[in-house]
Amino acid sequence: MSLELICLGTGTSAGVPMIACDCDVCRSPDPRDNRTRASVMVRYRQEDSDVLRQLLIDTAPEMRQQMIRHRINRLDGVFYTHAHADHIFGLDDLRRFNAVSNGPIDLYAEPGVIEYLHSTFWYIFEPKKNVNQSFVASLAAHPVEPNKPAFHFGATWTPLRLLHGRLPILGYRVDYQGSSLAYCTDVSSIPPETYPLLQNLDLLVIDALRYRHHPTHMTVDQALDVIDQVKPRRSLLTHIAHDISHADLESRLPAGVGLAFDGLCITL
Repeated sequence: MSLELICLGTGTSAGVPMIACDCDVCRSPDPRDNRTRASVMVRYRQEDSDVLRQLLIDTAPEMRQQMIRHRINRLDGVFYTHAHADHIFGLDDLRRFNAVSNGPIDLYAEPGVIEYLHSTFWYIFEPKKNVNQSFVASLAAHPVEPNKPAFHFGATWTPLRLLHGRLPILGYRVDYQGSSLAYCTDVSSIPPETYPLLQNLDLLVIDALRYRHHPTHMTVDQALDVIDQVKPRRSLLTHIAHDISHADLESRLPAGVGLAFDGLCITL
């Protein structure tokens, strides 16, 4: 049994190419420079079962295209990092998975994020208020706490406290059958109490927006500093802006560090 990560989207909030931009990266013929908004799928087989469990982290605005591209035909749950538009606005399309599975989909997020989802997508969470009977998603929301692990289908999921500028958000660590990965997008700094939870990783996926300073995201150098501290066996940079050419940066990264791109699948 193996733990698999699919990089569904690896771009910043504006995506790449950006609207009305004529830069070299936005015009690049390299498909790795075409980046939808950030999201990943974690897959593994349930212990003592042949069932392949598929759990999504964030619902990007392009979630529908991402699911079609990878032929994802069912979901076992969705974990949210935070409530920014580029991480939640695909939520409405979860309704198609309800139709396929004939049941609700479990959502996992901090209480404040759940509250925001309720207010933003009120027509889903309060369908009785809809003027017409509508085809809306059926969702079951479950609050999570930072650094408090939970067991899902044979894997341990640990929410990780991260900071997105001044905003507290979550990353996630997944441990399964002796393999481990952590997904830390939209992070600008990591609190001291989180560093022990990033030890002994097979894979770390971490935000590296661009080369220049940004108030709410790590730069490439800052991400590499974190990688040097926690020493995962393999690392990928994600949430990438149009400042970065895939081919150019990848050729200069240290051993064991790569640049994520849409469609990349990693098996641990």
